[in-house]
Amino acid sequence: MSETTKGGALGPVSAAAEPEAALSRLRALETLESGYEAWLELKGEHAASSARFREERERLDQQGSFLLGAVRAAGLESTSSPEPGLVPTSASAGDFLRDAEEKLSKTREALAAREAESEAGYSAAFAEIRATLKDRVQRHLAVHRPRLTLLLRRVGTERSILHVGRVSGDTPVLLCMLFTGRIPSRYGFLLDDSTEDVALPPAPLYPDEGVASADVRPDASALVERVRAAGEVLPVKGMLPLAVPRPGGGEDFFRLLQRGAVLEVEVVEGSTFRNVLGREESERFAGHLLRLKLAGRIDLDIEAG
Repeated sequence: MSETTKGGALGPVSAAAEPEAALSRLRALETLESGYEAWLELKGEHAASSARFREERERLDQQGSFLLGAVRAAGLESTSSPEPGLVPTSASAGDFLRDAEEKLSKTREALAAREAESEAGYSAAFAEIRATLKDRVQRHLAVHRPRLTLLLRRVGTERSILHVGRVSGDTPVLLCMLFTGRIPSRYGFLLDDSTEDVALPPAPLYPDEGVASADVRPDASALVERVRAAGEVLPVKGMLPLAVPRPGGGEDFFRLLQRGAVLEVEVVEGSTFRNVLGREESERFAGHLLRLKLAGRIDLDIEAG
């Protein structure tokens, strides 16, 4: 067995070394942006680590298959005595195969143990990063009130379009926590208008936190369920979700969608979003923001156009 197989292609570095290094950097950083950068870096390291373990498992599987094929070929071709040097004279082909398989099995077990240790280390690191970022966001909110400007654009006498002035920096992260009780999965999520397909608008979700790449474009009703079912982290992109209570019970789901210089307020209607709001809807949305202002959670300016 080669030295690479014995020691594993991943090398002798401790499985916990990479996540611990990222955590050390996080603990030394105080800003929200730098904390998110450490989180993103850890995600990249985790993906690379998973790929290395996967490649090593595939290599071991290929090696086992090759050895089995070689022994079978030797058995088929060895109608009399084996050629010198191919199979040890003191062992049959079966003995040689069992010995090789035993060594490969031990190597696989050692690899599985290292992978389990690595995954446990990354899981603990991700949990600490989430908790640290959530704590920092809450501390920021305790001393800093995000400022919003609500802009009313009338569409006839009973309908309107609502815009919110563009926000940047830490404010989108703070608003995500304030509106949903969760942190976003990425720092620059609200102003991210990138798209993996130029024929499609930007997706409302990132492929983070259990969201598969094929599921980043749910319809409105599925998006609402995904937001409501989220854990500590929301993988939203280009939008801020906000649930506004109804007077008679229940709630309506709004979102603030990034539209260049402004955020446009939309409400869920079935499987789609609607940006032209009825009078009662726009007043209820504005009233919700006003309650947050009166509670000392935000600063709010309202302008009628």
